[in-house]
Amino acid sequence: MSNGFKYSVVSVSTVLVALLLIGAVLGQSPETNPADPYRHLNVYTEVFAKVKADYVEEPDVKNVTLGAVNGLLVSLDPFASYLNAEQYKQYLKVKSVPKADVGLMLSRKYGYEIGVVDAIPGSPADKAGLSTGDILEAINGISTRDMPLAYADVLLHGEPGSTLELTVLRLRKPEPTKITLTRTRVDPPALTSKMLDKELGYLTVEDLSAGKTQAVQSAIAALEKQGAKKIILDLRDSALNVPEEGITLANLFVDKGTLGSLSGQKVAKQVFAADPAKSVFKGPLVVLTNRGTSGAAEIAAAALLDNKRASVVGERTYGDAALRKAVATEDGGAVLLAVAKYYSPAGKAIQDSSVVPNFLVADKEPEVATDEDDTTPAPTTPKEPKSTEDSILKKAIEVVNGKAQASNSVDVKQGDATVMRPLNIPAPKN
Repeated sequence: MSNGFKYSVVSVSTVLVALLLIGAVLGQSPETNPADPYRHLNVYTEVFAKVKADYVEEPDVKNVTLGAVNGLLVSLDPFASYLNAEQYKQYLKVKSVPKADVGLMLSRKYGYEIGVVDAIPGSPADKAGLSTGDILEAINGISTRDMPLAYADVLLHGEPGSTLELTVLRLRKPEPTKITLTRTRVDPPALTSKMLDKELGYLTVEDLSAGKTQAVQSAIAALEKQGAKKIILDLRDSALNVPEEGITLANLFVDKGTLGSLSGQKVAKQVFAADPAKSVFKGPLVVLTNRGTSGAAEIAAAALLDNKRASVVGERTYGDAALRKAVATEDGGAVLLAVAKYYSPAGKAIQDSSVVPNFLVADKEPEVATDEDDTTPAPTTPKEPKSTEDSILKKAIEVVNGKAQASNSVDVKQGDATVMRPLNIPAPKN
């Protein structure tokens, strides 16, 4: 056993013993309190020593420690990341001076894999056919296994015109594919609206960034002028967002009651009540969701569903609605984590339970590259535009016209993926 390792173990053990003695003096001995955290830290120290002594080869202590830290964070909050000092500097630089990127919203899949929540429509990633559920195995040759989620997002950014190589595991294709993308400045997708018939308006909202609800309100007014008495609100693939915009969106359709709440261990509970003055549409409403619906769009869908203001048609949503912040660490790095969760009016944490439609309909599967040569860029396969022919929209038209009965007895499993948008997290306050 190396002297450095012995010193590390002795130091950690000394601290643990001191803390245990303090706990005993205070009458909180771990022997009488199985939930005492120091007791479990002692288990970690013992396991660490066993790995060092008996593992098949000499472990990289630095990587083992970082892996343990990341495992701790992910077990508590699947969106959390620890960035060391250098990584955090890069993160702050990208956040303060946004550069070009490829239009991917990243996620954490299965505890350690980094995957795709969605690709922003019209972005390089979207044009390459990347979509919800794809897994990024490597970014520019760097393995993403145990990579901090926030740092993976940093790596996607760079100078306009620069290239980025992704090694991707695609849905229904077991072998990894290498895809080369060119970074560009990605604009939020435009809000679109149209009349499906003389009384039915259709509104697509794939972006709920700050202030976007004002544009939605204007679009509703324009549809009503065209004769709309019923509206289908399409929130599929709405992943680019700020969470609070979901409350504002729901309020456009709800004139009384609770729209949701926000609370955390050190964040005072906030209950969001509907403001009658902000409600602008009272006619029949149907909301469309899929596995790419996350954040603000989920908050709005949950509020409308729980208030029985709208039926929700489509797939179970992604599961991401939280208030996040960066907390500085003594080494110059930071821990990025959720400090509060958004809850539906029924009291369910959206991050934990997602939003389950009362009309479950599977969305169409994304196109998958079939090129056998994984060293070449995948052919561009843009997502097909939504139309009145897709299954979810067809069902929504039946629902809004009163020709369908709700049934959510069969769940559509979407996996255990989670999302994070680290560039929206503020710098820590010292």
